[in-house]
Amino acid sequence: MSFLAHSANSHGASEPLAIHLSHVAARAREYADAFGADSEAYLAGLLHDLGKYSNLFQRRLRNEEHGIDHWSAGAWHALMQYENAGLPAALAIQGHHVGLQECAVDALRNLDPKTPPERLPTPLRRLADAESLEALLDRIRSDGLEAPATLESSLCHKGDLSAEFMLNTRMLFSALVDSDFIETEAHFEGHADGTRNYRAEGSSLTPERALELVVRHIEGLSQRSDLAPAMKDVRSDLLAACMKASELPPGLFTLTAPTGSGKTLAMLAFALAHAARHRLRRVVTVIPYLSIIEQTAAIYRDILSRELGDDFVLEVHSLANTVPHDEDADPRPDVAESDGQRRRNALAENWDAPLVITTSVQCLESLFANRPSACRKLHRLAKSVILFDEVQTLPNSQIIPTLATLSHLVHRFGASIVFATATQPAFSSLHEEVSKFATSGWRPVEIVPADLRLFERTRRTRIKWPSEDEKMTWTELARRLVEHPQVLCVVNKKRHARELYEALSSLQVEGLCHLSTNMCPAHRRDVLRAVNQRLRDNLPCRLISTQCVEAGVDIDFPVVYRAFGPLDAIAQAAGRCNRHGRTREGMVEVFVPDVADANPYPDGTYRQAASVARAFLTERGGSLDLNDPSDLIKYYQKLYPFRQADTELMNAVKERTFVATAHQYRVIEHDAINVVVCYDSVRFEALKNEANEVGLTRAWVARARGHAVSLFRPKDSDPVRSRIDPVRLRSHDESGDWFVYICEEHYRQDIGLVPPSDECLIA
Repeated sequence: MSFLAHSANSHGASEPLAIHLSHVAARAREYADAFGADSEAYLAGLLHDLGKYSNLFQRRLRNEEHGIDHWSAGAWHALMQYENAGLPAALAIQGHHVGLQECAVDALRNLDPKTPPERLPTPLRRLADAESLEALLDRIRSDGLEAPATLESSLCHKGDLSAEFMLNTRMLFSALVDSDFIETEAHFEGHADGTRNYRAEGSSLTPERALELVVRHIEGLSQRSDLAPAMKDVRSDLLAACMKASELPPGLFTLTAPTGSGKTLAMLAFALAHAARHRLRRVVTVIPYLSIIEQTAAIYRDILSRELGDDFVLEVHSLANTVPHDEDADPRPDVAESDGQRRRNALAENWDAPLVITTSVQCLESLFANRPSACRKLHRLAKSVILFDEVQTLPNSQIIPTLATLSHLVHRFGASIVFATATQPAFSSLHEEVSKFATSGWRPVEIVPADLRLFERTRRTRIKWPSEDEKMTWTELARRLVEHPQVLCVVNKKRHARELYEALSSLQVEGLCHLSTNMCPAHRRDVLRAVNQRLRDNLPCRLISTQCVEAGVDIDFPVVYRAFGPLDAIAQAAGRCNRHGRTREGMVEVFVPDVADANPYPDGTYRQAASVARAFLTERGGSLDLNDPSDLIKYYQKLYPFRQADTELMNAVKERTFVATAHQYRVIEHDAINVVVCYDSVRFEALKNEANEVGLTRAWVARARGHAVSLFRPKDSDPVRSRIDPVRLRSHDESGDWFVYICEEHYRQDIGLVPPSDECLIA
């Protein structure tokens, strides 16, 4: 009997199972060679579809059966034949369709083909009564394939800590499932004679040439810039420090540099020089906010893509590349997409590009995921440079397993990781806690030498702190802001921004602007463009904003007011004051708003950090120097004991339960939806009509993302339900994540979405 792996492709060509297994095994071995697990990956590839040698599964291919488990047989053989050494391969094989499961003994015992059906966690059938695991092994041998008699594991040792073991398993899993995806796709896209048709692979990193382009761009900026000479010197020194540090061996690094010092391009230069010296494979830049991602991606493309190709820089995040789909279905291209966009979508599935720009959500949640589609890109991180920008935004409650996993990615998989920010968290003080999950702990090397005194040299603001009981009403604050022709005021909540904006509007203030994430990205970009133009033309400009202006936004006001909050947030706001050093000294005033809110902060974590900041300020006599990094380090050290650790996540990691870990690990706590709003009426009508006529497509998402705001996922009883229409998939099912806000009048051209009740608005 000829055993098949898949049904026939569109040309009628079937795929022999032995061909599929040998191709997947060879590709998985190639992927895992980067981290020294080639033999385990080859084994996983050989055994992953062992259950397809059953007559039961062959009847499934003829549509005579359904609901067949074809993965447990290979997983059980790996476990029985190789014992502890085969555990990562067994888990990877078991999970290549259903996701990584549990490492508990009882769960692993259920892989045994002899397990009674009533004990199984799912109703899927495995082997027919007349067959056995031995029969499947005889059939794979008859096809000329045979697993080795012994296996020496590089991924599983008795002393492995939980985060180490879980990342080791995910990396092997990634190599297996990506190989399986690629080979299955090549069959279904193949030809009538059975030859396979592979997707075009991404280009390789050419770090030397890319570095030349980046350095040339930085030099051109310096010549054209109107920066003060002192700031130009700081940027030059920072770049030199990054270039020198690039010679260090791969490892963990921090890059602590003041705002406006050219950190974004300097750390890219470090990454490229470091990759060139140590033959690393790619650069991954991880950024917390979509607004910064688009800005950074545009800069990278402007520098690199013209010479190195459109696919050299790949932007990857939920709105750019993800559309709901069935992981096991035969993927069909979106007819509305261009060939170039289809190729970029394919490359984004497994991060097959030299320079990837992605979000903290995409990167970190993938490192803790269990599903094949989320994990398949992880093997690309081995021997890569990973740049984390604005690291002060990392989720505090999940920081211990996060640091442990990233540290092990460096220690075991040859990556280099850089944590960059102007307000560097004191994560090194958590070394002992991190060491309980990964033996390497957290001991980074700072890229910028202390003797450069970057913060002291960029001291360009004076900060006025509020006294213990000093509060300010919106009316009083509005009168204070009017006194300054150019001023930025940052508050803690969207509702506060709206109330202060209305107070200033009543005074008929010239040059009044508003910024918050109740405004869609296109709206925010237009506001920032207008603000920067007014600042350049020396026209009146008063900007009322939430924290969305504090990270990665290049904006320069002579005066900044900041509502009291976490110390790092105040420091980030101060970084928008006299940013380019054009005046001798900018003025930053911190105030406490007099509001009736039971909670004047967005959430409990933010409130706790603000409370610690207040206690630290009192302890230091009512004044702090935000130009002294040691003050921020002491603040973070005081904050960490109050950290609300996610105990359910910590327990899931300790117990090596992949399903629970994936469920618990969330960079963004609240479940949100995307809602297209009427900022640009012409674009809104076009998007609404296309959604109704065609449904959700990647191309539609690409056009809609700049015209959408995020809302809390509403309950059925919430009033907002009557104001939003779901965007449907082509199957006419609801996408669940995309909606159109049908009450166009609720979107204001000055402050964004203002529904009659704001229970759905994210604070």
